[in-house]
Amino acid sequence: MLLGTWNLENLYLPGGPSGPADKAAYETKLAALAAMITELDPALLGVQEVGDPEALRDLAQAVGGTWHIALSEHADSRGIRVGFLGRAPMEVLHDTSAFPAKLRPVQADDAGLETARTGRGLLAVLTETEAGPLRVAVAHLKSKLLSYPNGRFQPRDEGERARYGAYALYRRAAEATALRALADELLAGKGKERDVAVLGDLNDEVQAATTQILLGPPGSEIGTSGYEHPDRGDAMRLWDVAPLIPAERRYSRINSGRRELIDHVLASHHLVHRVTAAGTGLPDDETPRLPSVGTDPAERQGAPGSDHAPVWVRVG
Repeated sequence: MLLGTWNLENLYLPGGPSGPADKAAYETKLAALAAMITELDPALLGVQEVGDPEALRDLAQAVGGTWHIALSEHADSRGIRVGFLGRAPMEVLHDTSAFPAKLRPVQADDAGLETARTGRGLLAVLTETEAGPLRVAVAHLKSKLLSYPNGRFQPRDEGERARYGAYALYRRAAEATALRALADELLAGKGKERDVAVLGDLNDEVQAATTQILLGPPGSEIGTSGYEHPDRGDAMRLWDVAPLIPAERRYSRINSGRRELIDHVLASHHLVHRVTAAGTGLPDDETPRLPSVGTDPAERQGAPGSDHAPVWVRVG
């Protein structure tokens, strides 16, 4: 079974403010996305940046075969949301954007706007596999890409850049905390016997503080001495599979020429110890083939494919 996550980059119908300019560009984008999904052949794929639900249905049709779709009802201001494409039926367990209890609202801009909700919904589903029930949550956390008042992507000065960098970090940390609270519900203290995965575009790398929030009890990450030594924390832990990805492939986006792994798959104890392979892009490619992106997302409006590589695990 292949389980993965992929940011589809502005999957909108043609003609809209963020979508391809015309039907030809739209069909080119769909064809590029469908070719990747066809070759990966996932059992379940978490997706991000679905702008129009109909566009995801068009993508499933372009791939061919029977697909089941689950989408969050909580979209951001641009209309993008997270969801799943799966070969088996899915039951939606949670679709939420609320911060967990006791987590206060965070500041979002210079005007003092506060938010107590994630920018995009956190969606969790239950599906059946040959190995039994699988519970999976998908997320798209606050971007590191900074935007400023009046639609600007460049700050007026370095003070503004620093403040908005802090606001983005506040939000991403709060969203990671909300996602960890959802993971706690899916694990229910049974991670040693329950298959649970949390995946998506986390918009930061493996050792980032926001990513580390999701792991739970420390001391047992892949590649450390504690990984093969069970302890009481295993029931609530999640393991980021990044260390299992070959080093030369350990990136899912290229930002201003720098490779970074910002899309992640995290797995429970019962699931991670059955992972037989992990990767990015297509398994048979030497490295993912990606464009380098800059600070203005409008530069890629209507571009085919995606600026992210899928991240996946194969489970035996």
